[in-house]
Amino acid sequence: MAHLYRGEIHRMKLWRERLDHTSNWAVTLIAAILTFAFSGSDRPHSVILVGVVMVTVFLVIEARRYRGYDMWRSRVRMLQRNVFAYSLDPSQGIEDPDWRPRLSRDYREPRVKISYEEAIAHRLRRVYLPIFTVLLAAWLFRTVVTSGTQPWPASASIGPVSGTLTTGVVVAFYLALVAVTFRPRVWQATGELRRSEIGAWDDIK
Repeated sequence: MAHLYRGEIHRMKLWRERLDHTSNWAVTLIAAILTFAFSGSDRPHSVILVGVVMVTVFLVIEARRYRGYDMWRSRVRMLQRNVFAYSLDPSQGIEDPDWRPRLSRDYREPRVKISYEEAIAHRLRRVYLPIFTVLLAAWLFRTVVTSGTQPWPASASIGPVSGTLTTGVVVAFYLALVAVTFRPRVWQATGELRRSEIGAWDDIK
């Protein structure tokens, strides 16, 4: 059992590193795009929207990786809750009496535990919503403040596409992001740290 736990920890760690790689790529990409977009007054604002599209691609890739990561983390949390927590304090009992057959079934036939939409919501809350917010602020600044002689919404136009239509698509996209991120739901991911309050060690003996 100890070697099994070590193996699951190792696999969970590898998938966690894959998540970090995707996030690093997204941050590096927006740094390069924003540097280019504000390096001259003649730079088109559409390059920032290209950055939004690319970050969305990274988000979809990372959500898929997060679903795989959650598979291994759910096993680790099951062992922690029902083996190690019980061995440290048997008076609290076993949290899940059926943890052995459940874990056995998962080893026989592994399945993802969370939906794609929940995985996207997790990554938006953790990393990508702030990135998208930075890109939105940069796009608004580029089209409204530093647009030159063209007033808004004409300054938001992209070729034959009017500025009003472009702005409407951007607004609809960001409303969809907010809806996915903050929609009330029952979270299926086990062991996810979502509490904001700080909890210290108990002084009770």
